[in-house]
Amino acid sequence: MISWSGLNTAYFTEDKDDHIYNALVRSIVEHQLLPGSKLPEEALAEVFSVSRTGIRRVLQRLAAVQLVTLLPKRGAHVTTPDEEESRDVFATRKILECANLPLVIARCQSTHLAALKQLVQEEKRAHDERDGAAAIRLSAAFHVQLQAISGNKVLAESVSQLTLRSSLAIAAWGAPWQQGCRCHDHDDLIGLLKKRDVAGLTSSMAHHFDNIVASLRFEQNNGQVPDFAQIFAAQAVITGKEPG
Repeated sequence: MISWSGLNTAYFTEDKDDHIYNALVRSIVEHQLLPGSKLPEEALAEVFSVSRTGIRRVLQRLAAVQLVTLLPKRGAHVTTPDEEESRDVFATRKILECANLPLVIARCQSTHLAALKQLVQEEKRAHDERDGAAAIRLSAAFHVQLQAISGNKVLAESVSQLTLRSSLAIAAWGAPWQQGCRCHDHDDLIGLLKKRDVAGLTSSMAHHFDNIVASLRFEQNNGQVPDFAQIFAAQAVITGKEPG
């Protein structure tokens, strides 16, 4: 699997035809392609120098993991999760991540704490530099790496998948400045993990998700056609198309 800034997910693979798929996933979860954005086959085929049939296969794969919605006669759009789905995504994460914390604490070592602290430092730097894409990646990576301490690979993979859908919800309904989680929340979680405070860590994690949901603004967004040439300029070389 390909690492999305340290975050291994079932969405990223290493097959030779997956560069376009990975580029689209990354652009969606990093909020370059916002919920509701139109994804015309012809425009994407031109940018990546592939056939519309190839683009159609990629869009179908994205639809299978609920990042893209395919509508008859209306084409493909980046999925816009409604209020109920958005709440459900975070509620599911809250259940899974809180329930796994006792095992996380039981297996946590100093090396795990150091790795989490490094992630938070990088996340703070991304916020300071207004690097939204990096902030989103690092926020997701923090949660996945925290849960991975338990050694439960199935749960860690489930959380990693849910972080991508969480990103869609935040892109659709979050405030314009909202990029991932609040860094100081992650700092607090590390402190409680170090103390091996199961009750405190579980409570703080639950409040962490409640605060994210409370910050969402459930208003309708309108779909736009993005500038694919600009978004995927760096990917053109990978797929064999010369930039410019």
